Amino acid sequence: MPMNNPLIGITVYGMDRPGIIAGISEVLAMNNTNIVDIEQHVLQGLFFMFIVADTTNSNIAVDRLTALLKKKGKEIGVEVRVVPFRQSERAKNELYVMTVLGRDRVGIVFEISSILYQHGINIEKTSLKARDDLISIEWLLDLKEHDVNQVKKFLKSKIEEFGLDVVIQPESIFKRKKRLIVFDMDSTIVENELINEIAKEAGVIEEVKRLTYEAMNGNVDFEQALRNRVSLLKGLPVEVLEKIANEIKLTPGAKELIRSLKSAGYKTALVSGGFTYFTNRLKEELGFDYAFGNELEIKDGKLTGRIKGTVINAEVKAKIIEDLAKKEGVSKEDVVAVGDGANDTLMIKNAGLGVAFNAKKVLKEVSDGSISKTNLIGLASVLNLPSEFYRRIDDR
Repeated sequence: MPMNNPLIGITVYGMDRPGIIAGISEVLAMNNTNIVDIEQHVLQGLFFMFIVADTTNSNIAVDRLTALLKKKGKEIGVEVRVVPFRQSERAKNELYVMTVLGRDRVGIVFEISSILYQHGINIEKTSLKARDDLISIEWLLDLKEHDVNQVKKFLKSKIEEFGLDVVIQPESIFKRKKRLIVFDMDSTIVENELINEIAKEAGVIEEVKRLTYEAMNGNVDFEQALRNRVSLLKGLPVEVLEKIANEIKLTPGAKELIRSLKSAGYKTALVSGGFTYFTNRLKEELGFDYAFGNELEIKDGKLTGRIKGTVINAEVKAKIIEDLAKKEGVSKEDVVAVGDGANDTLMIKNAGLGVAFNAKKVLKEVSDGSISKTNLIGLASVLNLPSEFYRRIDDR
């Protein structure tokens, strides 16, 4: 080994058993060889470990150290290989984490790895987690010599063709301990657009659905479309709102996800262009730290067809999130935003991580990735929540 390269790579593999790490690290410690990096996994009972060690101050030659490591490996029943190791000169900002979510099936790893290989994208690391039939695969990608924005756009489009969800974020963002997560309400935390449910009771569903569709796709001004829809609800008894609130259908996984986020130390917020009658109910039910919505004007127990105060449009949503971040003492990079429509565009763009959920095209284009309606719980993997949230692969 050249004298100007004191680093060695040590690979250890075999059937898992107690004492493997202790045995290998003992040989290094006894010979004054410093471990500078280490990674270890157990997969289906098979043990893998890779160590980068610095031999600068070792008290024996590398070939003698190698012999001792191999001898120890035989004693504890594992294979040990030692090779020269050269540090990469890659900049940290060239590494991106791509999280792919979907229902388990044969061929997913092949499909994704083939796309990456064909476009010259090097895979630094791959790991897979499972939860029921939902799998999450994390790919650490080296995007040096690539136009990151173009690569992200291509990968998001191509991977969605396979019926899979994908979110791509810088490794530095992935590793950050994010502290504030903001959700939209309608078609995100709850399954449908609640204003449409109100419209059914008022007998104006078709007109309201049309205005909702146009607004969520960014074809008309959100505020004006909302005021027009609310005006159609004039005279509706407040009891109808209570009935709808009692029948709200949460998106599958929403309750469990919020509970897990709070356990992980997140502050959670619901910021909606919908109505406070429902956001306040969900704040209590799910334990959100904050909830914001538009307030319907009610007089004599009936809707007046008007909204009280400022309408929460895209700009107001972005301002609310900015204010919440300041209040919680977090930076932009520590904020996660999740939404589905054009009214969420600014909060998605301004967040450290913006995820389009069950989203319209206009939002997918500005997000870091998208998650489909059945995979909300997969956000736990995108956010690198504690691994115990997932069942072990070998328990599948």
